[in-house]
Amino acid sequence: MADTLRRLVNMSAYGVLQDKLESWFRDYHVISCDQNLNRCCELIELTAKIQGQLFTVLNFAAAEGGHYAGVDTLKTRLLPWLGTCFSMARPSVSDNTSLQLMQDSALKEKKIRELSVSHDNNMQKMETQLCSTRLQLDSVKSELAEVQLELDDTKDKSATTLLATEDEILQLRSDVRAAHEQLEVYRRKVEVVDEYERQVRLLREEISYLTSEKSLLQERLSRSRSSSPLPRHSRPSSPLKSESPTRAQLTQSSRHARLLSRFSDLYAVERLEAQSLLRRYVNDLTMVQKIIFIAAVESFQTAKLAYRQFKLRVRKTLSSSHMGLETLEDAAVDYIVRNLDLYDVQASVNDVINAMNVNPRISFPPEVDFALVSSLIRETCRLAFAMQTLDPPLDLAFASDGELFNDNKYRRSYDSEFAAPLVLYHVWPALMEGDSILVKGEAVTRRGALWRSRSHSSSPVRSRSLSPSRALTFNSTRSKSPGRLSASWL
Repeated sequence: MADTLRRLVNMSAYGVLQDKLESWFRDYHVISCDQNLNRCCELIELTAKIQGQLFTVLNFAAAEGGHYAGVDTLKTRLLPWLGTCFSMARPSVSDNTSLQLMQDSALKEKKIRELSVSHDNNMQKMETQLCSTRLQLDSVKSELAEVQLELDDTKDKSATTLLATEDEILQLRSDVRAAHEQLEVYRRKVEVVDEYERQVRLLREEISYLTSEKSLLQERLSRSRSSSPLPRHSRPSSPLKSESPTRAQLTQSSRHARLLSRFSDLYAVERLEAQSLLRRYVNDLTMVQKIIFIAAVESFQTAKLAYRQFKLRVRKTLSSSHMGLETLEDAAVDYIVRNLDLYDVQASVNDVINAMNVNPRISFPPEVDFALVSSLIRETCRLAFAMQTLDPPLDLAFASDGELFNDNKYRRSYDSEFAAPLVLYHVWPALMEGDSILVKGEAVTRRGALWRSRSHSSSPVRSRSLSPSRALTFNSTRSKSPGRLSASWL
């Protein structure tokens, strides 16, 4: 009996039963119905086991008291309780096994409580660490907010500085624009002054010419008053065609010099500008120079035709009302000299571009056209038209690829073969007055130029492609006086 009672005390069966009741009470409304029933059955089984042990102790205690000891207690307490229909089935296991199971259950419950306590401690530590991390995060957030404020402040200052810089840039641009406008005004004034100087120079030349004419007329007058005047047919030849010289005849020398200077400027300025512009679209310098040469020759041909047509219209207009000592031809030329602005240069430019478009010996990229050199064509047409008003008129020398190089007519380009006798192609035409060369042209000489010229000019149609491989030869049927090849140095 003592051993059984000691085991009950050591296993703390009632403490385990109390803990299970409290745990069930806490989880009653959380767990399911089946789980509640399982826990209730577990408590009933545990209670039955404890009661079985207590009955064993009761049996031993009653046996120790003798045959009649404890009878009253059993009668007054145990039997009435048993009479309330309580019955207990004897467990299928032995007492020792039941107590061992209860002890194991108590140990498991104790480990569970220890694990729960350890889990709670770990949770508290993790919560403490989480709080510390949150505090650090809040600190970092506050620092980030301060840095963001500083960055916004810096951005505002930078924006203000940038606005100030942009204002200064705009002011500087306006100043530069004003300076350019002022420079343009000064340039126009300089051009006006140059024009005035040119007019003064022309007037001086006219005055000198008139002075010479005056002296000539005075000499003629003195001769007419002498006793033996010269016959009319034996008078010294005069450059004038009538007794009353026209404006064209008076300004012949000044216009001649001005046009020669303009032709030289055309070669030195406008030609180079057109060459630089064409090099943006044509990589071959040879083809670029051929295009410029063709443009100059076509401009002269077109301007000469336009001059003849314009002169015919002027003669037809003046024929009905012409009166005076000068001839109708002189009157027409004088009218043209006074009204050079009436020349429709744009129509000539269009004709030149159309002629170049059908020229089979030059090529050009298909995305652009010959209007790129319209400025050079326009100035050349004006110059050629004005040169037709001179007496004799100025014209370009006949040029043909593969011709024998004439040192009096052309100068060699820098990339020529100076020992080559034939012209491969022309860079700039020569200017002639009658049979004499006034301004030399420029040509490129290479060995085998005649063979190259014939091999490159075999295609009858000009290709609008990016491969300017055809040599430039000029149509001899459009040029006059192919025999005018004698020349002299300028």
